[in-house]
This record gives sequence, structure tokens and C-alpha cells, in this order.
Amino acid sequence: MKKTARERRIARHQRIRRKVFGTPERPRLCVYRSVHHIHAQIIDDTIGHTLAAASTTEPTLRNTLKGTGNKEAAAAVGRLIAQRALEKGITQVVFDRGGFLYQGRVAAIADAAREAGLKF
Repeated sequence: MKKTARERRIARHQRIRRKVFGTPERPRLCVYRSVHHIHAQIIDDTIGHTLAAASTTEPTLRNTLKGTGNKEAAAAVGRLIAQRALEKGITQVVFDRGGFLYQGRVAAIADAAREAGLKF
């Protein structure tokens, strides 16, 4: 039977997660996108804790954006997650695209985080 698009994405994500692991020195920047929003978390996989998070569902960000499901919103989330990471002393991360293709909003969040000072 043919897999749905969601099942194919989850399979890609599982393949990626076999290789990508966040450590205290270099935590994992995990990205999730839905039709209307985009979320980013910085995770230390050794203890299973989220160190920083940003999303377009946050009222402070949502009120300043025209839309929450576009590249501009993704770039704003990328800048915000980088700012929060740098405040906590995190300068290097490993990027986890969550099984999504590296284009559009996923690439926008990564590029904005790099421009704001994160290294990956």
C-alpha cells in the first residue's frame, strides 16, 4: 500500500534522527512546520530537556507578523530562537529538519538563525 505524505516525512525524520543527536556542548535545533505555524526547539538529547523554544504561536511574535505560515514568519522564529540560545550560552547546534525538505520555511529558519549568530 502507498504511504501518505505524513508517513513518508516521519520515515525521513526517523532516518535523520539515527544520525543527529544533541549533546550539552552542541544541542539539536529541531524544526517542525505545519500549514499555519512553525516551531523551533533547542534540545539536549542526553537528558531529554528543551533548552530554548520559539514559535509563531507566541502572542508577542504573532501580533507583529502579517501571517504565521510564510517565510517571513519562519525567519522571525529563526532570529528569536538564536537570540534565546545565545542568551543561554549556546553558540553551536546540530540542525534537525524534522523530515521536511530543506527549502522554503525550513531553509528560512536555518538561514535566519545562522545570521543571528548560531553555528551549524
